[in-house]
Amino acid sequence: MPGVTYSRQVQFTSHGPVVIHVVTAPRPTGLYSLEPILSNATITGRARVTTMEKSVSNQATVVGTNGDLFNWNDGHPTGMVLQGGIIKSPPYRDRSSVGISDTGTLNVARVALYGYWQGLGSRHPLQVNRTPRGDGTALYTPAWGARTPSIAGAFETVLQPFPPTTTGELDGTSLAQATGGGTPIPQNGAVLLSIGSQAPRLAAETTPPTVVHVQLVMAPDWPAQGITEALGGGPLVVRNGRAVYTAGEDFLSSQLAPRDPRTGIGQRRDGRLVMVVADGRRAGYSVGLTNFELAQAMVRLGVYTGSALDAGGSSTMAFDGNLLNRPSDSGGERAVAETLALMYKGVYTPPLALSVISPAGGGLPSQETLTYKIVRPSTVKAAIVGPDGAAAYDVTEAHLAGTYTIKWPTGTRASRKRAAAPLGRWRWVVSATDDLAQQSSMERAFWVNDTLGYLRVAPRAVRLRARRRNSVVARFRLAHPAAVVGTIATRTGVLVRRVGPVKLGAGTRSLRWNGRYRSGRLAYRGSYVFSVYAKNSYGPVTLAQTFGVRR
Repeated sequence: MPGVTYSRQVQFTSHGPVVIHVVTAPRPTGLYSLEPILSNATITGRARVTTMEKSVSNQATVVGTNGDLFNWNDGHPTGMVLQGGIIKSPPYRDRSSVGISDTGTLNVARVALYGYWQGLGSRHPLQVNRTPRGDGTALYTPAWGARTPSIAGAFETVLQPFPPTTTGELDGTSLAQATGGGTPIPQNGAVLLSIGSQAPRLAAETTPPTVVHVQLVMAPDWPAQGITEALGGGPLVVRNGRAVYTAGEDFLSSQLAPRDPRTGIGQRRDGRLVMVVADGRRAGYSVGLTNFELAQAMVRLGVYTGSALDAGGSSTMAFDGNLLNRPSDSGGERAVAETLALMYKGVYTPPLALSVISPAGGGLPSQETLTYKIVRPSTVKAAIVGPDGAAAYDVTEAHLAGTYTIKWPTGTRASRKRAAAPLGRWRWVVSATDDLAQQSSMERAFWVNDTLGYLRVAPRAVRLRARRRNSVVARFRLAHPAAVVGTIATRTGVLVRRVGPVKLGAGTRSLRWNGRYRSGRLAYRGSYVFSVYAKNSYGPVTLAQTFGVRR
């Protein structure tokens, strides 16, 4: 994504190593936005972060983390969910909420929601999409799910039509009444549910077709301040560029003090976002952070305002539906209530499958597959630009939203070889102007290089002996002079030995390994990879082949 970076950092502490995943991104305005995504598009239920990202892949390219704490039984988030100014879930007034303004400013503050309903009688308090306790009333909207919860003794009134739950005064007409819960929630309506002493009042004061008045008051009034996207979180961990040891929020010390996986969201003074996930509960890999250590880590990353999010096994970071971190649950990624997603709505070109193609083949593919995605109707200019600046492909077309692919060079392998592209660094450049006149562009690079080819490693299974001259030979052909390095590594990527670098001329060449580590000890038996890397003015190119060692 343009302007977005991802890094995996390792800190070595007296408690053990800590692996921290960091995404930095531009201020979320224009083509970028920071939004909560609900699992299954409803308050109830849970889903994995990767699944939620895939569900919106046709709307944006997404990188994100897990969001708020949630109820394990039905999945509803603990705090606020505000989407497009519509209140899907109320804030937890004793914990911080995280909001993003229309100017791209991150806000971390405690927010409260006060709700009231009034029918034929006086005004009564209510909650939004929360199961009432004792004597209470709740307003259930389509964001809750298909039906209200089943509660013995509950009384319900269906309001249809009923407007989206924004702050202010809302009116709905009583359409029908029911008892016991489990009532379908109309898509253009809502359901009032009362229990205890409020149940008979709801029954008497909302008889059809009574007009029922609902008032929702948020303090502070975030929607009036231009904050239309928000979710619950906390505690506040960075204020004015300084780590906050305790914010006095409603969290237990058992939630804040242990070294656990942690998730945080922050913003630098210049408006750039910083998303952080620390892995934990994995001895030898990552022991995790305390909440205050998360705050300190975010300050070191330049965060000026920051909040923690749900921690522990929920801590997840993913890009475009692909997991980036290592969640601590034994079953892998945990299903959570929501994801906090950075959404990019410009043209996106995925990383190229091939970094090098060769017109001569010799073990390298001779054709590149190039792709771009747009999420709005757009006029797209796509070009493949050669080392000399000339475009071998340059097309401007109007497209609907979707993913588009070309293969280059076109034609049969024989025809591509006859009309071989110039060797060197090529660029895949795509720019788009969508139907809102928003412009975006991306670029990827690859190499066309026939320098290295026809690698053969022999023997493919070598028996090493202490008193013999052992050898594994990699033979290859160089079409042009190059600096060459050979590496022998395990199948998991652990480096065993490096041969070279050496400068070699064109022709059939070879590199030899004596079957020993640099210390002189014979290599252990198993599978290994012999890689040959060559570099010259036409760029880098690598070929590799596996072989086995027996003792």
